[in-house]
Amino acid sequence: MGTCIVCGSSVDGHICDTHEEDVAFEFRGNSPNQLTAGRFYRGTVDGFAEFGVFVDIGDSVTGLLHRSEVPGRVESLDWESGDDVYVQVTDVHDNGNVDLGWSIRETERDFRGHLVDDPSADSNAELVEETDDSESEADAESDAETETADGGTPVAESESESHDEAVETEADDENESDDSGFEFSEGDGDDDVPTPAVDDETGSESESETEVTESEPDTDSESDSEATDADDDSDAPERVSVADLGEHVDEDVTIEGEIASARQTSGPTVFELADETGVVDVAAFVEAGVRAYPETDAGDVVRIAGEVERRRGELQVETEDLTELDGEDADAVRARMDDALDERASPEVTDLLADDDAVAAIHDDLVDAATAIRRAVIDARPVIVRHTTTVEGYVAGTAIERALLPLIRDEHAREDAEYHYVDRRPLDDAFYTIDDATGDVTNMLEAAERHDEKHPLFVLVGAGSTSESTDALDLLDIYDADTVAVDGGYADDAAGMDVLVSPTAAGEDPVNTGALGTQLAALVNDDVREDLFHLPAVAYWEALPDAYADLADQTDYDRGHLGDLRDAIALEAFYQSYEDKRELISDLLWGEADDSLVTHVSDQFSERLDTELATAEPHLSVRGMDGVAFEILDVDKYTHEYDFPPVDLLLDALHRRDDRADVLVGVSGDELRVRSDDAVDVRAVGERVADELPNAGVTPRGARDGRIEFLSGEQDAVVDAVVDAITDQLA
Repeated sequence: MGTCIVCGSSVDGHICDTHEEDVAFEFRGNSPNQLTAGRFYRGTVDGFAEFGVFVDIGDSVTGLLHRSEVPGRVESLDWESGDDVYVQVTDVHDNGNVDLGWSIRETERDFRGHLVDDPSADSNAELVEETDDSESEADAESDAETETADGGTPVAESESESHDEAVETEADDENESDDSGFEFSEGDGDDDVPTPAVDDETGSESESETEVTESEPDTDSESDSEATDADDDSDAPERVSVADLGEHVDEDVTIEGEIASARQTSGPTVFELADETGVVDVAAFVEAGVRAYPETDAGDVVRIAGEVERRRGELQVETEDLTELDGEDADAVRARMDDALDERASPEVTDLLADDDAVAAIHDDLVDAATAIRRAVIDARPVIVRHTTTVEGYVAGTAIERALLPLIRDEHAREDAEYHYVDRRPLDDAFYTIDDATGDVTNMLEAAERHDEKHPLFVLVGAGSTSESTDALDLLDIYDADTVAVDGGYADDAAGMDVLVSPTAAGEDPVNTGALGTQLAALVNDDVREDLFHLPAVAYWEALPDAYADLADQTDYDRGHLGDLRDAIALEAFYQSYEDKRELISDLLWGEADDSLVTHVSDQFSERLDTELATAEPHLSVRGMDGVAFEILDVDKYTHEYDFPPVDLLLDALHRRDDRADVLVGVSGDELRVRSDDAVDVRAVGERVADELPNAGVTPRGARDGRIEFLSGEQDAVVDAVVDAITDQLA
């Protein structure tokens, strides 16, 4: 029996079932059926094909990473034949074919450990073996046993050197380092401290170590203690910021900050420490594969004393002592970090992208939202963008994503950072529901458990500003997940988000959510401002405001092409609605102005929409009351279910091209939607009908521009009551 290198639980081998996907395996078998599905393996790129990448797993097995598994195009991968990569084995077929899955973790440091999958071994996973030129683990343990628990007895020169070699070899195998120049004693637990280094010439302790004598009289013990304390204070390493560590290589320093993550290698434990200036790796070694400072984890504020070293071009601190701070000491560190990070996170340019009075009225809210988003990037927190599956939602969400990607690349060195620290997830409905929040919380907690990942910032676009989202926002708040809501439509008295960006909440008229999200993106990253000039024009179906029209005119896109872009986004938003389609949407919005992709997709949009309009128009029923003309469409009966376009888009198109009626009412199952030339307060209508028909289960959903739900068996009565209520509003 062994212990899990991640959580320490008792297992057969060195990894438990819960954390098996958190480590990278080296395959020592010779047959595909010896692989374990679900595990991540280190492999070597064998070759490329139109349909994917062949990867060698071990010496005798080759698998296929199909192009559908690659986030982007295969040719966009920065891989060459012979490169070491990491992939997940998803399936092994009876014929020996091996299916591989994409791994966003593409370096060894991204995993929480490194193990060997050897089918000939007795256990399910083994520690990586020592290399031939280093001593065995048993020898290393024997060396360590010659030291005393308190680190006070000098170590023999030969033992010290062999121990250093074993530690260094293990660290090199793991792309980490623990050859810090001092020995580690095998104490009883968390309080293990380094043994004094041995002088290579004399075999004695370093002069910096305080020699212990036994000849001093008892009467002088108090003065000796005071002198020792004074010496300790004077010898304490200088506290430096992470940004200045490069100036202190090979020196002892003290650093203070917050633990961002902790990962266990088969050698040292590596903590990622962040202070107000940056992030650095801190290595702590007890013995191979054993967690150092097991009580210290992500979110803890600590003071670390150690030596600054440079390993393979990257700075690293070798830990001599780690102290967890609390109370006023921790508060002081956090306050220092917060002040500095807020200053760094503040937008460099706060000018609006285009003049818009309704947006200008909430300028401060836009700055607050931009600061929160930029701060999440600096804090190494993922940003989850949740937007509606509409053109407005896609334009706004993609604009924010476009602004974030360069910031993330600049802030985080890992190659897959742009896939790890921003995730755009379209919503199934016009609201952020408890179902959405439950899925997000589940993913969030799993990421925290598996990868020590911080809780993300959720940016809700076109959703989250009405009471329908209150329960969902409360669930996020329970787990201290911050939220920003950006909505150009009508907001109500919903509470729960940390920052709300809504013109209607400030007493202004609604604005296009696509334009609002683009304005926010320009504040998040001024460097992409020119990339955003055409996006507001894409988000409007009609009546494009002059300010946004002038902005679009500064680009190479003509109005006809911008309309084609809008149509193409509308079509792609409908298909695979749960997927972000990052590369495809980027190709559409930032491709060449005469791009055949845009033409192809927009033509498909026109064909499908025209077909559905031709199907629905003959079945519009007309009625009038007190001078108000209504047209009513039974969507379930007179459209093709599940086909493009979705109900909202179809009703919008019908209303735009139909000048025979003042109000269009679309009825679908147990829902009713309203489109009108004049402003209709749909929520007020729903509340009135609910009072009139208490047994019809009438529930308004959303704010003034929302919809009405009811019991499908009461459809006729509800439609009649809605017509009466709207007539009274408009009369």
